[in-house]
Amino acid sequence: MLSLLANVAIGLLTSLVGLGLGSLWERGRRRRALYRKAAFFGTRPGEHCVIVVGTKHGQPGTTQQRDLRAVVELTVLLSELGCRVSVESGDLRGSNGDRAEFCVGGPIGGSNPRTGGHLTAHLPGLTITPFSDRPDSVAIVVGGESYYFDRGRQEYAVVAKFTPPESSRPVLLVCGQSSVANQAAVHFLRREYARVATSVTSLDRYCLLVKVSHIDVYSFHRSELARDVSVEAFATAG
Repeated sequence: MLSLLANVAIGLLTSLVGLGLGSLWERGRRRRALYRKAAFFGTRPGEHCVIVVGTKHGQPGTTQQRDLRAVVELTVLLSELGCRVSVESGDLRGSNGDRAEFCVGGPIGGSNPRTGGHLTAHLPGLTITPFSDRPDSVAIVVGGESYYFDRGRQEYAVVAKFTPPESSRPVLLVCGQSSVANQAAVHFLRREYARVATSVTSLDRYCLLVKVSHIDVYSFHRSELARDVSVEAFATAG
C-alpha cells in the first residue's frame, strides 16, 4: 500500500515538474519570438517610440486617411511589443535620440519634410523624382532602375532602417509613392516580417522595396517584397 502511494506521489510530482518546465519553455519561446520581432523593427519591449507622420499636400495640419490607418497599425504593432508611443508631425526637427523613430509618408509636395531629410542624409543612392505630368513622376530610382508610379494600379514603397550617427536608436522609414503604398508597406511588414527578416543581410540596416499591385481590386492588401536594395541605396557616389 505504501509502495502504491509512493508511486502515485512520484507520478504526480513528475507531472507537475513536467508541466512547470513546459510552461517555462513556452514562456521563453514566446519571449525570444517577441525580441526577434522587436529587433527587426528596431525597437525593444518597454521602450518609448515616436511615430512621425506627414500631412496632406496643400492642407497643413491634415493627415491622409490611409496614413492615419498606417499609424494605427504601427501603434498596434508597437503595443504588441510592449512599447510606449507618441506621434509627431513631419516638421519635427532634431535627433530621434534614444527613441526608435517610425517615419511615415513621402517628401513630395512637402508632405513629410523629415522623410526628405532622412533620404538625403542616409540613402544617397536612392532618389524620388518630382511630381509632374511626366511618365516618371514620383518614380523611385535606385541601382540604375526606375520603379514607376501607376496610381491606383501598381505602386511602390521604400522601407529603410538605419541609425543616425547622432542617435542611439534607429529610424524605420516608410516612404510610399502614395498613402495607399504607405499603408500597404506597414500592413505587409506586420504580416510578413519573419519571412522578410530571413532575406536581409543585416537587421541593423536595410532598404527594401515593397510593391503593391491590383490596387483597384485589392486596395492595399496585395503587397510583396519586390527587391532588397540595401547595397545600392546606402552606397555613396564614387
